Amino acid sequence: MANQATRDAYGLALKDLGERNKNVVVLDADLSKSTKTNVFAKAFPDRFFNVGIAEQNLMGTAAGLAAAGKLPFVSTFAMFATGRAFEQIRNSICYPKLNVKIAATHAGLTVGEDGASHQSVEDIAIMRAVPNMTVIVPADGTETRQAIDFAAEYQGPVYIRLGRAAVPDLFGEAYQFQLGKAALLTDGVDVTIIACGIMSAPARQAAGQLISRGISARVLNMASIKPLDKEAVIAAARDTGAIVTCEEHSIIGGLGSAVAEVVVENCPVPLERVGVMDTFGESGTPGDLLKKYNLTEDAIVAAVQKAVSRKNA
Repeated sequence: MANQATRDAYGLALKDLGERNKNVVVLDADLSKSTKTNVFAKAFPDRFFNVGIAEQNLMGTAAGLAAAGKLPFVSTFAMFATGRAFEQIRNSICYPKLNVKIAATHAGLTVGEDGASHQSVEDIAIMRAVPNMTVIVPADGTETRQAIDFAAEYQGPVYIRLGRAAVPDLFGEAYQFQLGKAALLTDGVDVTIIACGIMSAPARQAAGQLISRGISARVLNMASIKPLDKEAVIAAARDTGAIVTCEEHSIIGGLGSAVAEVVVENCPVPLERVGVMDTFGESGTPGDLLKKYNLTEDAIVAAVQKAVSRKNA
Protein backbone atom coordinates (compact mmCIF):
# COMPACT_ATOMS: atom_id res chain seq x y z
CA MET A 1 0.00 0.00 0.00
CA ALA A 2 1.24 3.52 -0.80
CA ASN A 3 2.19 5.86 2.02
CA GLN A 4 -0.86 7.51 3.57
CA ALA A 5 -1.30 10.27 6.12
CA THR A 6 -3.27 9.20 9.17
CA ARG A 7 -5.57 12.22 8.65
CA ASP A 8 -6.50 10.82 5.22
CA ALA A 9 -7.24 7.40 6.71
CA TYR A 10 -9.38 9.15 9.32
CA GLY A 11 -11.50 10.91 6.70
CA LEU A 12 -12.24 7.66 4.89
CA ALA A 13 -12.87 5.74 8.13
CA LEU A 14 -15.28 8.43 9.30
CA LYS A 15 -17.33 8.17 6.11
CA ASP A 16 -17.49 4.38 6.44
CA LEU A 17 -18.54 4.71 10.07
CA GLY A 18 -21.23 7.21 9.12
CA GLU A 19 -22.70 4.72 6.67
CA ARG A 20 -22.91 2.05 9.38
CA ASN A 21 -24.00 4.22 12.29
CA LYS A 22 -26.57 6.97 11.73
CA ASN A 23 -25.96 8.23 15.28
CA VAL A 24 -22.52 9.56 14.29
CA VAL A 25 -22.22 13.33 13.95
CA VAL A 26 -19.06 15.22 13.02
CA LEU A 27 -17.99 18.69 14.13
CA ASP A 28 -15.14 20.82 12.82
CA ALA A 29 -13.75 24.31 13.41
CA ASP A 30 -13.49 25.65 9.85
CA LEU A 31 -10.68 23.23 8.91
CA SER A 32 -12.60 20.35 7.37
CA LYS A 33 -10.53 20.29 4.18
CA SER A 34 -7.35 19.91 6.23
CA THR A 35 -8.72 17.51 8.84
CA LYS A 36 -10.43 15.47 6.08
CA THR A 37 -13.83 15.63 7.77
CA ASN A 38 -15.00 17.14 4.47
CA VAL A 39 -15.29 13.55 3.21
CA PHE A 40 -17.98 12.91 5.83
CA ALA A 41 -19.56 16.34 5.25
CA LYS A 42 -20.01 15.63 1.56
CA ALA A 43 -21.64 12.26 2.25
CA PHE A 44 -23.78 13.31 5.23
CA PRO A 45 -24.29 17.10 5.19
CA ASP A 46 -27.16 16.92 7.67
CA ARG A 47 -24.86 15.31 10.27
CA PHE A 48 -21.90 17.68 9.84
CA PHE A 49 -21.50 20.91 11.82
CA ASN A 50 -18.89 23.59 11.15
CA VAL A 51 -18.86 25.77 14.25
CA GLY A 52 -16.31 28.19 12.78
CA ILE A 53 -13.08 29.27 14.43
CA ALA A 54 -14.47 28.73 17.92
CA GLU A 55 -12.78 25.71 19.44
CA GLN A 56 -14.23 26.11 22.93
CA ASN A 57 -17.72 26.13 21.40
CA LEU A 58 -16.70 23.12 19.29
CA MET A 59 -16.08 21.02 22.41
CA GLY A 60 -19.09 22.38 24.29
CA THR A 61 -21.41 21.61 21.38
CA ALA A 62 -19.97 18.10 21.11
CA ALA A 63 -20.59 17.59 24.83
CA GLY A 64 -24.22 18.63 24.39
CA LEU A 65 -24.71 16.29 21.44
CA ALA A 66 -23.19 13.41 23.42
CA ALA A 67 -25.46 14.18 26.37
CA ALA A 68 -28.40 14.00 23.94
CA GLY A 69 -27.36 10.53 22.82
CA LYS A 70 -25.41 11.29 19.66
CA LEU A 71 -21.91 9.97 18.89
CA PRO A 72 -19.83 13.07 18.11
CA PHE A 73 -16.41 13.02 16.42
CA VAL A 74 -14.69 16.38 16.82
CA SER A 75 -11.77 17.56 14.69
CA THR A 76 -9.40 20.48 14.42
CA PHE A 77 -5.62 20.87 14.60
CA ALA A 78 -4.09 19.27 17.70
CA MET A 79 -2.73 22.62 18.86
CA PHE A 80 -6.17 24.21 18.88
CA ALA A 81 -8.03 21.18 20.24
CA THR A 82 -5.83 20.67 23.28
CA GLY A 83 -4.68 24.26 23.72
CA ARG A 84 -7.62 26.58 23.11
CA ALA A 85 -10.28 24.17 24.34
CA PHE A 86 -8.56 22.50 27.29
CA GLU A 87 -11.04 23.71 29.90
CA GLN A 88 -14.03 22.52 27.87
CA ILE A 89 -12.43 19.12 27.32
CA ARG A 90 -11.64 18.79 31.01
CA ASN A 91 -14.85 20.12 32.55
CA SER A 92 -17.53 19.54 29.89
CA ILE A 93 -16.34 16.24 28.40
CA CYS A 94 -14.03 14.33 30.74
CA TYR A 95 -15.49 15.33 34.13
CA PRO A 96 -18.96 13.96 33.21
CA LYS A 97 -17.28 11.23 31.09
CA LEU A 98 -19.28 12.03 27.98
CA ASN A 99 -18.98 9.94 24.84
CA VAL A 100 -17.00 12.45 22.73
CA LYS A 101 -14.23 11.43 20.33
CA ILE A 102 -11.59 14.09 19.64
CA ALA A 103 -9.66 13.25 16.47
CA ALA A 104 -7.03 15.98 16.29
CA THR A 105 -4.92 16.29 13.15
CA HIS A 106 -1.68 18.11 12.26
CA ALA A 107 0.07 17.00 15.46
CA GLY A 108 3.83 17.23 15.95
CA LEU A 109 6.62 18.85 13.96
CA THR A 110 5.51 17.42 10.62
CA VAL A 111 2.89 20.15 10.28
CA GLY A 112 6.00 21.63 8.66
CA GLU A 113 5.92 25.12 7.21
CA ASP A 114 3.07 26.25 9.50
CA GLY A 115 5.72 26.62 12.19
CA ALA A 116 5.85 26.54 15.97
CA SER A 117 2.45 28.18 16.52
CA HIS A 118 0.76 25.19 14.86
CA GLN A 119 3.14 22.38 15.87
CA SER A 120 1.66 20.66 18.90
CA VAL A 121 4.40 18.80 20.77
CA GLU A 122 2.58 18.93 24.12
CA ASP A 123 -0.83 17.44 23.33
CA ILE A 124 -0.17 13.87 24.50
CA ALA A 125 1.07 15.19 27.85
CA ILE A 126 -1.99 17.40 28.23
CA MET A 127 -4.54 14.75 27.31
CA ARG A 128 -3.03 11.86 29.28
CA ALA A 129 -3.10 14.01 32.42
CA VAL A 130 -6.89 14.42 32.30
CA PRO A 131 -8.91 11.80 34.21
CA ASN A 132 -11.30 9.65 32.11
CA MET A 133 -9.45 10.45 28.86
CA THR A 134 -8.20 7.63 26.63
CA VAL A 135 -5.25 8.54 24.37
CA ILE A 136 -4.43 6.77 21.09
CA VAL A 137 -1.62 7.58 18.61
CA PRO A 138 -1.96 5.44 15.45
CA ALA A 139 1.14 4.63 13.42
CA ASP A 140 -0.38 4.13 9.96
CA GLY A 141 -3.60 4.13 7.96
CA THR A 142 -4.66 0.63 8.97
CA GLU A 143 -4.21 1.35 12.65
CA THR A 144 -6.01 4.68 12.27
CA ARG A 145 -9.07 3.07 10.69
CA GLN A 146 -9.20 0.47 13.43
CA ALA A 147 -8.71 3.08 16.15
CA ILE A 148 -11.67 5.05 14.79
CA ASP A 149 -13.85 1.94 14.78
CA PHE A 150 -12.70 1.13 18.32
CA ALA A 151 -13.46 4.65 19.52
CA ALA A 152 -16.98 4.46 18.11
CA GLU A 153 -17.69 1.36 20.22
CA TYR A 154 -15.90 2.56 23.36
CA GLN A 155 -17.98 4.45 25.92
CA GLY A 156 -16.18 7.58 27.11
CA PRO A 157 -13.86 10.36 25.92
CA VAL A 158 -11.12 9.43 23.45
CA TYR A 159 -8.28 11.56 22.08
CA ILE A 160 -6.86 10.29 18.76
CA ARG A 161 -3.67 11.99 17.56
CA LEU A 162 -3.34 12.23 13.76
CA GLY A 163 -0.73 13.68 11.40
CA ARG A 164 -0.46 15.67 8.21
CA ALA A 165 2.46 13.89 6.54
CA ALA A 166 2.18 10.54 4.76
CA VAL A 167 3.62 7.56 6.64
CA PRO A 168 4.56 4.01 5.55
CA ASP A 169 2.06 1.20 5.92
CA LEU A 170 3.15 -0.98 8.86
CA PHE A 171 0.19 -3.30 9.33
CA GLY A 172 -1.76 -5.60 7.05
CA GLU A 173 -5.48 -6.09 7.20
CA ALA A 174 -5.01 -8.99 9.63
CA TYR A 175 -3.80 -6.53 12.28
CA GLN A 176 -6.17 -5.86 15.17
CA PHE A 177 -5.82 -2.75 17.33
CA GLN A 178 -6.37 -3.42 21.02
CA LEU A 179 -6.65 -0.72 23.64
CA GLY A 180 -3.94 -1.06 26.27
CA LYS A 181 -1.88 -3.49 24.17
CA ALA A 182 1.40 -2.94 22.34
CA ALA A 183 2.04 -4.50 18.92
CA LEU A 184 5.30 -6.37 18.37
CA LEU A 185 7.00 -5.20 15.16
CA THR A 186 10.26 -7.11 15.61
CA ASP A 187 11.63 -9.25 18.43
CA GLY A 188 15.03 -8.94 20.04
CA VAL A 189 17.01 -9.63 23.20
CA ASP A 190 19.45 -6.75 23.79
CA VAL A 191 17.19 -3.67 23.94
CA THR A 192 13.57 -2.68 23.39
CA ILE A 193 12.52 0.28 21.25
CA ILE A 194 9.03 1.54 22.10
CA ALA A 195 7.56 3.94 19.56
CA CYS A 196 4.26 5.55 18.56
CA GLY A 197 2.85 7.44 15.61
CA ILE A 198 5.22 8.39 12.81
CA MET A 199 8.23 7.15 14.81
CA SER A 200 7.22 3.49 14.66
CA ALA A 201 8.43 3.06 11.06
CA PRO A 202 11.93 4.48 11.67
CA ALA A 203 12.10 2.47 14.89
CA ARG A 204 11.62 -0.73 12.90
CA GLN A 205 14.16 0.44 10.33
CA ALA A 206 16.64 1.21 13.12
CA ALA A 207 16.30 -2.36 14.38
CA GLY A 208 17.41 -3.59 10.97
CA GLN A 209 20.42 -1.29 11.02
CA LEU A 210 21.34 -2.41 14.54
CA ILE A 211 21.67 -6.05 13.47
CA SER A 212 24.87 -5.17 11.61
CA ARG A 213 26.17 -3.58 14.81
CA GLY A 214 25.61 -6.72 16.79
CA ILE A 215 22.52 -5.47 18.65
CA SER A 216 19.24 -7.39 18.64
CA ALA A 217 16.35 -4.97 19.18
CA ARG A 218 12.75 -5.68 20.10
CA VAL A 219 10.41 -3.03 18.63
CA LEU A 220 7.00 -2.29 20.10
CA ASN A 221 4.38 -0.04 18.53
CA MET A 222 2.60 1.59 21.47
CA ALA A 223 -0.47 3.23 19.93
CA SER A 224 -2.35 3.04 23.22
CA ILE A 225 -0.69 5.71 25.34
CA LYS A 226 -3.43 5.74 27.96
CA PRO A 227 -4.03 3.07 29.08
CA LEU A 228 -0.43 1.97 28.51
CA ASP A 229 0.54 -1.68 28.11
CA LYS A 230 2.39 -1.90 31.42
CA GLU A 231 2.87 -5.66 31.10
CA ALA A 232 4.70 -5.25 27.78
CA VAL A 233 6.91 -2.51 29.22
CA ILE A 234 7.81 -4.54 32.31
CA ALA A 235 8.50 -7.62 30.18
CA ALA A 236 10.71 -5.55 27.89
CA ALA A 237 12.69 -4.22 30.84
CA ARG A 238 13.16 -7.69 32.31
CA ASP A 239 13.89 -9.47 29.03
CA THR A 240 16.17 -6.96 27.31
CA GLY A 241 17.53 -4.81 30.13
CA ALA A 242 17.37 -1.48 28.27
CA ILE A 243 14.66 0.65 26.66
CA VAL A 244 14.52 3.49 24.12
CA THR A 245 11.30 5.44 23.52
CA CYS A 246 10.55 7.34 20.30
CA GLU A 247 7.86 9.96 19.72
CA GLU A 248 7.13 13.06 17.64
CA HIS A 249 6.34 14.92 20.85
CA SER A 250 8.15 16.52 23.75
CA ILE A 251 10.13 14.06 25.86
CA ILE A 252 8.24 15.64 28.77
CA GLY A 253 4.87 14.07 29.53
CA GLY A 254 4.40 11.87 26.48
CA LEU A 255 5.23 8.25 25.64
CA GLY A 256 8.73 8.49 27.09
CA SER A 257 7.43 9.77 30.40
CA ALA A 258 4.67 7.17 30.53
CA VAL A 259 7.14 4.33 29.91
CA ALA A 260 9.65 5.78 32.37
CA GLU A 261 6.98 5.86 35.09
CA VAL A 262 6.30 2.15 34.63
CA VAL A 263 9.99 1.25 34.46
CA VAL A 264 11.07 3.14 37.56
CA GLU A 265 8.19 1.73 39.62
CA ASN A 266 8.57 -1.89 38.50
CA CYS A 267 11.89 -2.78 36.88
CA PRO A 268 14.49 0.02 36.70
CA VAL A 269 16.76 -0.30 33.65
CA PRO A 270 18.65 2.21 31.46
CA LEU A 271 16.16 4.24 29.41
CA GLU A 272 16.79 6.80 26.66
CA ARG A 273 14.13 9.05 25.12
CA VAL A 274 14.07 10.15 21.48
CA GLY A 275 11.75 13.11 21.07
CA VAL A 276 11.55 16.91 21.06
CA MET A 277 13.98 18.16 23.69
CA ASP A 278 11.86 20.72 25.56
CA THR A 279 11.89 23.25 22.75
CA PHE A 280 9.51 24.77 20.21
CA GLY A 281 9.63 23.79 16.56
CA GLU A 282 10.07 26.10 13.60
CA SER A 283 9.00 26.45 9.99
CA GLY A 284 10.49 23.95 7.55
CA THR A 285 9.75 20.86 5.53
CA PRO A 286 8.73 17.81 7.57
CA GLY A 287 11.87 15.92 6.55
CA ASP A 288 14.21 18.77 7.45
CA LEU A 289 12.50 19.28 10.80
CA LEU A 290 12.69 15.61 11.74
CA LYS A 291 16.40 15.65 10.91
CA LYS A 292 17.13 18.87 12.79
CA TYR A 293 15.27 17.74 15.91
CA ASN A 294 16.85 14.26 15.80
CA LEU A 295 13.68 12.27 15.14
CA THR A 296 15.33 9.91 12.68
CA GLU A 297 16.44 6.32 12.26
CA ASP A 298 20.05 7.33 12.94
CA ALA A 299 19.05 9.16 16.13
CA ILE A 300 17.26 6.03 17.33
CA VAL A 301 20.35 3.91 16.59
CA ALA A 302 22.51 6.32 18.60
CA ALA A 303 20.07 6.26 21.52
CA VAL A 304 20.02 2.46 21.47
CA GLN A 305 23.81 2.29 21.52
CA LYS A 306 23.86 4.62 24.51
CA ALA A 307 21.22 2.61 26.37
CA VAL A 308 23.01 -0.68 25.71
CA SER A 309 26.36 0.77 26.82
CA ARG A 310 24.74 1.92 30.06
CA LYS A 311 23.31 -1.55 30.58
CA ASN A 312 26.73 -3.13 30.10
CA ALA A 313 28.65 -0.59 32.17
